[in-house]
Amino acid sequence: MANKGVTGVYAATFALALAGTAQAADAAPSAFVVLGDGGRAIARAITTDAACPAIEVDGEARAMTVRAAAATVPQRTTKSKPEETKPSAYPVTVCEFALPQGAKAAAVAGHRLPMPVAEPKRIVVIGDTGCRIKSADKAAQACNDAGEYPFARVAAAAAAWKPDMVIHVGDYLYRENPCPEGVQGCEGSAWGYGWDAWNADFFTPGAALLAAAPWSAARGNHESCDRAGQGWWRFIEPRPLVAGRDCNDPANDKIGDYDDPYAVPLGGGAQLIMIDSSKTSAAAIPPDDYMAARYRDLYAKMDGLARLAPYNIMVDHHPVLAIAAHKDKATGEPRLDSGNAGLQSVFSGQNPWLFPPSIKMLLSGHVHVWEQLSFSSPHPTQFVAGFSGTQEDIVPLPKTLPGSAYVGPGVSPDRFSSWVDGFGFMTMVRTGPESWDIEAHYVNGKVVNRCKAQGRQSSCETPQVVAPPRP
Repeated sequence: MANKGVTGVYAATFALALAGTAQAADAAPSAFVVLGDGGRAIARAITTDAACPAIEVDGEARAMTVRAAAATVPQRTTKSKPEETKPSAYPVTVCEFALPQGAKAAAVAGHRLPMPVAEPKRIVVIGDTGCRIKSADKAAQACNDAGEYPFARVAAAAAAWKPDMVIHVGDYLYRENPCPEGVQGCEGSAWGYGWDAWNADFFTPGAALLAAAPWSAARGNHESCDRAGQGWWRFIEPRPLVAGRDCNDPANDKIGDYDDPYAVPLGGGAQLIMIDSSKTSAAAIPPDDYMAARYRDLYAKMDGLARLAPYNIMVDHHPVLAIAAHKDKATGEPRLDSGNAGLQSVFSGQNPWLFPPSIKMLLSGHVHVWEQLSFSSPHPTQFVAGFSGTQEDIVPLPKTLPGSAYVGPGVSPDRFSSWVDGFGFMTMVRTGPESWDIEAHYVNGKVVNRCKAQGRQSSCETPQVVAPPRP
C-alpha cells in the first residue's frame, strides 16, 4: 500500500528508530507526563544515572525526587513456568515531580515535556500495545517486523494527529518469555518483566506519543503482580510507590493488585474515572471472595466520584459491555463471549444497570479489536481500543451482532460496529458537553470509521470495518 500517509509514517518511524538508537547515549532515555488523581500532572524521567536530573519548570530549575532506585528484584512466582522467567533487572532510576497547576512549560534532560490543558478537546485512545511472546499460548509475534508489530508506527501516526491527551486502556508489556528458538520474527527480543522488556515493548516504540501529550493510563491484566506489576508501579502508576504495593513479594499481592479509582477532570462538567481492573475474573466472582469485596469497595468509590460531574467516562482494561469471539474446541465454530463476567457479577449487586447513571461512556481494551456498542437499555456506550500493536484475536467478530448475543444482565444492544484484522488507534474530538466525534484510524492514520457519541448513545457510519492489506 503506497500512499502519502503511509510514506509519512514510515519516515516518522525511521526517525523514531534513529532516536531509539541514540538512547544509549541519553542519560534519560524517557521522560513523560502521567495524569493522576484530580488531574494532577506528574512528570516522570527514567535515567541511567543514580541521581535524578533537574527539571526546568517555567524557566526555573527544580529538583526531581527518586521514585524507584535502580535494582534487580529477585525472581518471584509469575504466570510463566519457573524456567521461563527470571529476576527483573531495573538498571535505571525512576524520578518524578508534581507539576504546579498552571505551569506553562517544563523540560528534563533535554526532553521537552507535554503540558496538560484544562479542557482537552482532542484525545487519542490506544491499548494492548506490546509484542506478544508467550509460550503458554504458543504465541511468538514478529516483534522485529513493523508490519506484524506496528506499535511504533501507530504511536507516530497518533502523535501526528496532535492530541491534547492520550488514554491507554492497559496491557503494555507482552514479551513475557524467550523467543522460541528458530523463530526469526522475534529473534533476539528482550523478554521478562525488567527494564529491557519494558523499554523494547513500550518506551522506545511509544516515544513519539509519550512526547506528544500527557497520559491517562489504565492498568491491564498484563500488569497484575504476577506479570508486569513491578514495572507498572515503578514506571506508570500515578500514585506513590510504597513498599508492599510494589508487587515484589507475592505475599503482598492482595495489596499490590488493587487500587482505588480516581478522576481526571476534562472540564465543562466532564471527567474520566480511571479503574484498576487488572485482577478481575472472566467468570462470575463468588460474593464471599476477597476479590468481590475489593470490587464492591471500588464500586462505592466510583459511585462517589461519578456524583462529582454530570458526565463521566469510565476507563478500564476489561470491557464490561463488549463482546469477544472464540472458536469452539469441539465444533470449530465461532462463539461469542459476553462482557467481563467478573465485574458484571459484582456491579449488578450494587446497581441493576451496572453503573451509576452519570457514567455514560466506557473505554476499554483487552479484546484485540476496535469495537463499538450502544444500547436501548440505560447502559453507557462501550468502545474497545485493544488494537494498537498486540497480536490480533484469531476469531474476528461477526459482521452483525445476532439477536441471541448476550452482553450482560439486562443489557440490550442496538448498535454495533467492529474492526476486522487491523491495527490502529482511536480518536475523540469533543463537540459539546456530552458529545464526541470519534474515529477509528488505520495504522498509517487513515480514518476508516466515523462515529458520534451523545450522552450514553453512539452510532457509527460503517457497521464493520475490513482493514486493507498490510504494507
